[in-house]
Amino acid sequence: MNRIIKSLSAGIVLIAASSSLSCASETSDPPDNVYFTMGVHNDFMCDQMDCTPGRGKTDPGDPLYPEKWISEWTMYTVSKNYEENPPPYTNPPSTLSPDDYRVSYGATYYDSTYVPADGDGTGAMMEHYEEFCLPIFPIQNNYTCSFISLGNKAYFLTYEQDRPKDMPPCCLFSPQNHPPRRDFIKHLPYNPDRSQHLNGAIQAYAIEVDSPSGPILFGYAFYRDATYDSETGGKYRHPQSFYFSGSIPVVNAPIVSQNYTSFRAQAPDPAKTWNLVAEMCPAKPVDCRLFDPPSAQLQDVEQPEVSGWDAIEAPGG
Repeated sequence: MNRIIKSLSAGIVLIAASSSLSCASETSDPPDNVYFTMGVHNDFMCDQMDCTPGRGKTDPGDPLYPEKWISEWTMYTVSKNYEENPPPYTNPPSTLSPDDYRVSYGATYYDSTYVPADGDGTGAMMEHYEEFCLPIFPIQNNYTCSFISLGNKAYFLTYEQDRPKDMPPCCLFSPQNHPPRRDFIKHLPYNPDRSQHLNGAIQAYAIEVDSPSGPILFGYAFYRDATYDSETGGKYRHPQSFYFSGSIPVVNAPIVSQNYTSFRAQAPDPAKTWNLVAEMCPAKPVDCRLFDPPSAQLQDVEQPEVSGWDAIEAPGG
């Protein structure tokens, strides 16, 4: 079954499952909208493979998320010169030219203590993309969207001002996609080479998979040194960026980096985050078709020229 991993941030995003990772028995296969995430968002397939790669004796200790936090971020959708200049990137990317990427913005909201009304799991996270949705789907992404995980369930929301044709205001992204736990980074291998970026000021983690469709990247970087929090005054290692492979067909996003700009241990306002699910979603929302969109959403879509990984399929392939 060659699944692509689509996960909600450390933000939402994607790893890939090559055929060697797709070994669940037919009797135990979950629905198509339950994705392998290396243990970050669910335990799917972690009974068949080690989802905690461990650390070497010289590796630094793992960072930990605050209990609750908010951060705005700048997203760089990189289309050129990424092979010689891989992430993590500075903000803006010093190893790239402005012609190499597109800039967009968003914010992430997180509360590890949240318990949904139905009691299904714990934790809440909202990742909001302003005017340019997460570039991993095989349609144009010039619309505002939000991914909200409440306990184990993850929802996808779009808005009236720019919602794509035939897309519902709310759909169920996955029934098993909880927010990353505070210690989620234990599921990603430490990467000493990428940790030399930014003059060695970061700790970089990444999963890199050679799938049948091409190389897939899913990574995260924290600052190596603890700094004071602007909200609480506490000291910890702040996240620096979240970087991953996007979709090449249509949106031309072989590499994407979300660079955090204002990470702070502030409790999110439920009225502006979690409550949107109750306001915009029916009791039983339809399953999302983001990776297999209706034909109306594929009309008049131009296929861009791509640089580098031409053979990578759109997620869901």
